[in-house]
Amino acid sequence: MALELSAEQQAIAGGALGTSAAMAMRIVAATARLMGAPSLIPIASAHIDGALYHGDSGTLFAEKLVEGGGKVAVRAALNVGSLDLTGCSKNRLPAHERAMARRMMDAYRKLGCEPSWTCAPYQAGHRPALGSDVAWGESNAVVFCNSVLGARTNRYGDFLDIACAISGFAPFYGFHLPQNRRATVIFDVTGLEPAFLQSEAAWPILGSLYGREIGDAVGVVAGIAAHPGEDALKAFGAASASAGAVGLFHVAGVTPEAPDLAAALHHQPPQAVIRVTAAMIADSHRRLSTAMDTGRIDAVAIGSPHLSTEEFARLEALIAGRGLKVPLYACTGRHALAALEQDGRRQTLEASGVIIVADTCVVVTPILPDIAGAVLMTNSGKFAHYAPGNTGYGVIYGSMAECVESAVLGRPVFGVAA
Repeated sequence: MALELSAEQQAIAGGALGTSAAMAMRIVAATARLMGAPSLIPIASAHIDGALYHGDSGTLFAEKLVEGGGKVAVRAALNVGSLDLTGCSKNRLPAHERAMARRMMDAYRKLGCEPSWTCAPYQAGHRPALGSDVAWGESNAVVFCNSVLGARTNRYGDFLDIACAISGFAPFYGFHLPQNRRATVIFDVTGLEPAFLQSEAAWPILGSLYGREIGDAVGVVAGIAAHPGEDALKAFGAASASAGAVGLFHVAGVTPEAPDLAAALHHQPPQAVIRVTAAMIADSHRRLSTAMDTGRIDAVAIGSPHLSTEEFARLEALIAGRGLKVPLYACTGRHALAALEQDGRRQTLEASGVIIVADTCVVVTPILPDIAGAVLMTNSGKFAHYAPGNTGYGVIYGSMAECVESAVLGRPVFGVAA
């Protein structure tokens, strides 16, 4: 089916709104043709992942958009950059890369994007309405947007995300189509212990298993007795999108498009049923660690996706004013940092040995010290997946309580009560 552009879209592509808007529209239209989309649809918002520095070409592309008079046509939040502009943490980027990363971040602000600098914009007030069409980048943000908020987006990568934001349109395909949001696989957890399902540590483990089993299909989790909370769903989605290519999941009785199992399946039979066992969970748990045979840790890192204000409250309660023997890197966005600074909580955490990382993340820019054979402990399935390749650190997975106790004692500790 040939792509049909409206008169408005043709005018934008022809330069009616300037050279940058024309380029953006042509990029969106070319993508739509490649994906077999019949048309473009207007979007309500965007979340831009392309502001993270991966090379000079990305900076030059953003500056080209600025030079052409580009401005976003819809609300556009920014994902993490390569620099912590708040000054909470320092990184080891060489001078040229640091300068280009700063130029890139500046260019996206000039395009009219919000300087949110977070991979969890849904925690910072950017929450598109149920059923609305948006163009979001960043894997965890995409899966949360689709699954927990019920807005509709595909995984918009660099630099299609900013092209959609400037043009105001996205290709009409994939998860924008209601029929493609139907669950085809049941991920049945009814055989697992309720105590495990109610624990914080369960959700990255479940998400990692789900991602490996599901791949890029749409599944529905069955057997969750009560809403686990947004932080749990955030952790599940991030791990599933890292271990697989998950862009949308449902949880029967919890997420908005799955009031019950039948609704998630669009009242059709599933193509497959995965019955999760304790043995599968144990295997998934083991896979999250690459350095279990060690009595050493060099750092603890949490906050991928970025820590919420509720997670910071839990972190404070677990530390309980104690000093840490190894640094604990707590990655977060400005929205949470502002709340910490209102009553001096940032200073209290830092006095204990917590290093707050804002605007960025320890797996996308060199913040962790360069230590041969170093080991990182984390409660994040996403950190566990990416840290070995991105940082060179071996990884140990544990709950937040285990991570904190390990940081206090300076060695891996397990079996800590939450």
